[in-house]
Amino acid sequence: MKSGIDTNQMKTGALPAHAPTATGQLVLDTIDYDERATMRAWENFLSDPPKCARDPVQVRSLIHDSWSRSATGGINAQGVEAPLNSNRDEIEYLTRANAELLSAARRPFASLGPLLEGTGAMLVLADSDGVLIEAIGDKKTLHDGMDIHLAIGGKWNEGAVGTNGIGTALWTGEPIFVHAAEHFCAGIKGWTCAGAPIRDPLDGKIVGVVDLSGYSPIFRPHNTALVAATARQIEKALAEQQQEQRTRLLEAFISSAPGYRGKDGLVIVDHRGRAIFCNNVPNGDTAEMMDGAMEPGRGRWLMNLPASGSDNDLAKALPAHLRSCHITPLKLDGNLSGAALVFPAAPIVSGVAAINREANKRLQAATSMIVGESETLLAAIDVASRVARSSGVTSLLIEGETGVGKELFARLVHAGSQRTDTDPFIALNCGAITKELFGSELFGHVAGAFTGASRDGKAGVFEQANGGVLSLDEIGELPLEIQPFLLRVLEERVVHRIGDSRGRPVDVRLVASTNRDLKQEIAAGRFRSDLYYRIGAVSIRVPALRERGEDVLLLVEHFNRQIAAKAGSDPLQFSSRALDALLAYRWPGNVRELKNLMERLHILARNSSIDLQDLPWEITTGYGNDTTMHSDNPAAMLEAPVCTFEDAERQAIRNALAAEGGNLSKVALRLGISRPTLYRKLEQYGIRRGFV
Repeated sequence: MKSGIDTNQMKTGALPAHAPTATGQLVLDTIDYDERATMRAWENFLSDPPKCARDPVQVRSLIHDSWSRSATGGINAQGVEAPLNSNRDEIEYLTRANAELLSAARRPFASLGPLLEGTGAMLVLADSDGVLIEAIGDKKTLHDGMDIHLAIGGKWNEGAVGTNGIGTALWTGEPIFVHAAEHFCAGIKGWTCAGAPIRDPLDGKIVGVVDLSGYSPIFRPHNTALVAATARQIEKALAEQQQEQRTRLLEAFISSAPGYRGKDGLVIVDHRGRAIFCNNVPNGDTAEMMDGAMEPGRGRWLMNLPASGSDNDLAKALPAHLRSCHITPLKLDGNLSGAALVFPAAPIVSGVAAINREANKRLQAATSMIVGESETLLAAIDVASRVARSSGVTSLLIEGETGVGKELFARLVHAGSQRTDTDPFIALNCGAITKELFGSELFGHVAGAFTGASRDGKAGVFEQANGGVLSLDEIGELPLEIQPFLLRVLEERVVHRIGDSRGRPVDVRLVASTNRDLKQEIAAGRFRSDLYYRIGAVSIRVPALRERGEDVLLLVEHFNRQIAAKAGSDPLQFSSRALDALLAYRWPGNVRELKNLMERLHILARNSSIDLQDLPWEITTGYGNDTTMHSDNPAAMLEAPVCTFEDAERQAIRNALAAEGGNLSKVALRLGISRPTLYRKLEQYGIRRGFV
């Protein structure tokens, strides 16, 4: 060989079965490697595995054991490549799911990448399933690696491709090398690889593998030491990330829990439900959570955080022995990133803390009524929530097309503003009032103030909403001559009934909404600029449904279940073609139009299955000719008959994933379950969208 290495007779280093990895020290024993002997051993093993099990062939025990697992697992010994998933959605899913690991590996990979150019070696990062998520190194080797699918999306655990550096390191949990003929599959015997597992610093579980691979001449005994050292660097970076997240979650808890006292017990869990901070945990719970001497329960998995993050769902996710605690969601950058479990040392405090807690519950309940996960919608919800919590914002303008759900945002502000259950919410549609009655409706009147006035007088909506929220819908319809009086009330916080000189103080938060462009109305002379700037100091634009992407599918699921529950019937089942058409439609009537459509389908549908022909013509007209691109027949994907309920459920999820091309929103609708439930089932059964 050009490198001077004789692959037929070569000394290599072998790791002991349990090499110490915490300190990074590796002990290399010298053994003989003979290419021809190893190939003969492999051929003998394949010809008579039972005999070889009784009388082991002349290879390292680590390799022989892996060959046995590969043969038992049904791996094709003549295989030439690993399974590869190149679907863009799946790759994006893998990237998001392993964001922490990729971030931790960025610095060591960046420093090693330039050094590997021209060496014939490539460095790869795999997740806990052995799926490659990053690859750097010599350009030619990276190109050649594609031939055996040693590339991003390639699946290299032993169950997929037999004995190899990545999969065998995952199985053994130790740094190992697999050289040339030691591989189980014939097509990769020209390669050599050294892999080292990466462990989560918090709980010690394997979260990935770093591997150095190339054609067999690149083999050196110290390859294993190199990947082990790189794995330690990544683990150190993971530890730093976790410490930063721990600090941020503690800060988030401190800012959101004014009623917490130092003598209360406290456990902070991260986004995976693992305890990252414990303090003053009650004795009974400490015994349940002990996980080493450093800190009671540190690193122990306690719960699955639900996707919704609502108080009710969080409470249901708690294990039985922690039900005595109070749980609070903790968000970082707008995402649910953990939770705080508080064990009160005494009965819950009353006063301000209790009021704040109740307000938070009302706000969360109101937020849950707004269905959607698109970024534009969540941004609008975030602004409304902050306004609701702030006592300094007395008026808010909500802009958006008809039917987008502006009143839900007004009710969200009311929910977060409530100090008691009796604080009023008064709504008035300015477009439904005659010009003559505007003043009376807004400000009220005294007895006999005008012809037709009430004999006892009447309070206007400002007085009715005193202490709460007044929602003025379609404020763009407000007559120009009434606008100065409204501005005066907002500035002075005093209302004068028609015909009365006495002023009545009011404490009202105004939420105005409109489907008009008020700046254009100002330019046209139909709306006062001073009133606009008074009510629009803080404004929210509620996005149109056509701008919200797959929120359409979430709303279909929501209204489908809601209407079915009221009628006492089963939810409708939508075909892929029907769902694609609903996604492609422009929805000029927005959420209101979609809700009306769902009610219509529940009434008129001849059966529980909805296909393209069941939808109104305005939705199907102009719909593309690619509606048959999704297969509704996953029969080809079916496996052997199942015999348990879990097997049936697992297979149903696999079939739905295959039929819907991995689109989780459509899978949830097809199965008749919510998306959070689907996420939990995918995790429970270890199913990934790309490997069904």
